[in-house]
Amino acid sequence: MTVSEKVAYLKGLAEGLNIDTDKSKEGKLITVIIGILEEIGMSIEDLEENNQALGETIDALSDDLADVESVVYEESDDDEDEDEYGSYDDDWYQTECPNCGATIFVGQEDLKAGSVKCPSCDTLYGLDVDEGDDEDDEDENGETPEE
Repeated sequence: MTVSEKVAYLKGLAEGLNIDTDKSKEGKLITVIIGILEEIGMSIEDLEENNQALGETIDALSDDLADVESVVYEESDDDEDEDEYGSYDDDWYQTECPNCGATIFVGQEDLKAGSVKCPSCDTLYGLDVDEGDDEDDEDENGETPEE
């Protein structure tokens, strides 16, 4: 039973007792008290309705926020194996920018393109990569030592 229903029941009891609300001081008091209780009951019902509406709004906002977070943070099973430079399975090479000295990670696409751009100073420079040569097997003159 809601507060308004209880107040309506109380009002019905007071009317059933045939209390003289015009001449009796007690009757006037009871009538005023019942009127105040009716207003309080309506206010409580309004607050409960507003509370329910706010709860539904909060739930909708929470769902929307979860959608935004999933897009922003790209949380998926496929992304667990990737870091900021791509998949761990890709071949990456580390080099140093000749201009600012920052560490740059160079991928296969950059190697094929023959150039890379430094993310720190935005300098674009060419890459000279010889795929067939192994630098460890050559001395400083570019000759292979004999065994």
